[in-house]
Amino acid sequence: MISSNKLFIFGLAVWLAARPFAGATDALRLGPMFDEFDLTLSLGHRTEMLGPLFYSEETESAKLWALPPLLSVTRDAALDTAEVDFAYPVITYRRYGTESRWHFMQVLSFANSQDQSETNTHRFTVYPLYFRQRSGNTNDNYTAFFPFYGHVRHRLFKDDIFAVMFPFYGRTRKGEVETENYLYPFFHLRHGPGLNGWQVWPLTGHEHKEPTTRTNDYGDAELISGHDYRFVVWPIYANDRDGLGTTNIQTQQALLPLFSLVRSPSRDSTTIGWPFFTHVTDREKQYKEWQLPWPLIVFARGEGKTTSRVWPIYSRAQTTNLESMFCPWLIYKYNRVRVGTLERSRTRIGLYFYSDVTERNTETGTCFNRRDLWPLFTWRRELNGNTRLQILAPLEPILPNNRSVDRDYSPMWSLWRSESNPRTARASQSLLWNFYRSDTTPAAKKVSLLFGLFQYESGAAGKFVSLCHLPVVNAPFAEYTP
Repeated sequence: MISSNKLFIFGLAVWLAARPFAGATDALRLGPMFDEFDLTLSLGHRTEMLGPLFYSEETESAKLWALPPLLSVTRDAALDTAEVDFAYPVITYRRYGTESRWHFMQVLSFANSQDQSETNTHRFTVYPLYFRQRSGNTNDNYTAFFPFYGHVRHRLFKDDIFAVMFPFYGRTRKGEVETENYLYPFFHLRHGPGLNGWQVWPLTGHEHKEPTTRTNDYGDAELISGHDYRFVVWPIYANDRDGLGTTNIQTQQALLPLFSLVRSPSRDSTTIGWPFFTHVTDREKQYKEWQLPWPLIVFARGEGKTTSRVWPIYSRAQTTNLESMFCPWLIYKYNRVRVGTLERSRTRIGLYFYSDVTERNTETGTCFNRRDLWPLFTWRRELNGNTRLQILAPLEPILPNNRSVDRDYSPMWSLWRSESNPRTARASQSLLWNFYRSDTTPAAKKVSLLFGLFQYESGAAGKFVSLCHLPVVNAPFAEYTP
């Protein structure tokens, strides 16, 4: 009886003997067990092993290896970047030059950065309980134990935050405007350049800002308009004036639910029996609008805007650069936007069930297109003409253009992959993680099937066919006669 070791040695010897006759390539083709090939859509090389469980990829400047769905590591020397995903999105690491950041479920994070003066800054966060920063510039140091005590800078959409036993006391600053909160959100004081305000919410409040000026990035004086806001028993009574110091002062008076009136040189709005009836006359954009009530029933007519909406049955709205439509809501939806020479449109059926996105440069004629049919496939055509089709796609239609999903999860369920590069006339197809694989270039075609037990190659050197890694046809064109 032949032992397993002898069978392995015999098989290895047969394979080594067959490789000189396998064709013009020395690449090892074992289908889902092991395969290596050149990339189709860019210059580079890729190796895949054990079906979707391991792959590595190398391009001109970047290297990537992954153990889907557990781990992926990417480095790009040209861009000086590195990315690591571990059980994404559980743990992620991103580095861009001197900027780096670790995340654990977006709750625990470490961050390092360096400004233009090469001052290093280190952050540690346990969101939303603990915030800590240490910098070469000690003025930027802070520590916060929320909600007990602390001070943070440039976090949570504010330039500066200080709190003691929040919500009993908190102070925030955005630009030059500072707000002091006592028993947030009930009482606050606000002040800044030409600005003073207070509120005892929801009973009453008042804020007034005088028109001021500032110097913009071009060194020119720029007007910052003023305002005057007042409310009593919010949201029942309000008396507001906006745009003070400009030629378009807007006033709003409201006693809800009886009425709300907005008046300005460019726009008038009248609401009776809020929110059931509103009439808008926009003189600047040249349209009139009726809301009965907003946003359920809306009709607008004019040069600047056309809208017909009976939610959730039907809606269509159009302006000079925008267009949207649904019929009915969440079943069919269409959006289009145009900015300069860029035009983008999207058609959706069943929210994410089907999506068709088109981005077109009307000046050059180049076009990007992406189509998704959840969870069956995702297909895209890049601006350079490259196309890619993937079957299946349970996450890609919901999270489009997510590199971590493409790296860590797409290989797990991409039963079929098809890629085409019209600039280089290269194409490839893969079924069941290279159980069947075909690669086509202008000079050659290679086919592998059944774990590499069948291989075919044709090119300038001739035609080569092998079965069970043994040569069946090994004929250079000089000798081969069909």
